[in-house]
Amino acid sequence: MNEEEPSAGEATPLPAPQPKAPYISRQRFEELVASAMEEIPDELWQAISNVVVTVEEWPTRRHMDRVGLRPGHTLLGLYEGVPLTVRTQSYGLVAPDTITIFRGPIMAICGYEEMTIRAQVRRTVLHEIAHHFGISDERLVELNAY
Repeated sequence: MNEEEPSAGEATPLPAPQPKAPYISRQRFEELVASAMEEIPDELWQAISNVVVTVEEWPTRRHMDRVGLRPGHTLLGLYEGVPLTVRTQSYGLVAPDTITIFRGPIMAICGYEEMTIRAQVRRTVLHEIAHHFGISDERLVELNAY
């Protein structure tokens, strides 16, 4: 079995503090994540295997250290698991891969508009799903997915 590898996740520099942070409840934010997942085509969902998507407020130091983030940057999302491209026939009886979407950093960079937050949530979900398929950050840059 291949060892679990975290992706670099979607990282971004921290923005300057805003005078007033936008407020979207945790429940509403989770609805935005669910909505982004519902937009994934059925053909793609059929290939997704053994993944759970969660929402956390902020990345922990462990998350940031595991992906080697520089000071002053944070994660918007993180994929931790065994990408489909490296799974072998011996892959089985393992905990699900985890995609974590971080509410605090997304809200901090998006300003006040829910539509902006919704768009960033969608982008982050798709970015982390790409890592599940074994697509690296470098390849996503080549594909103009950033």
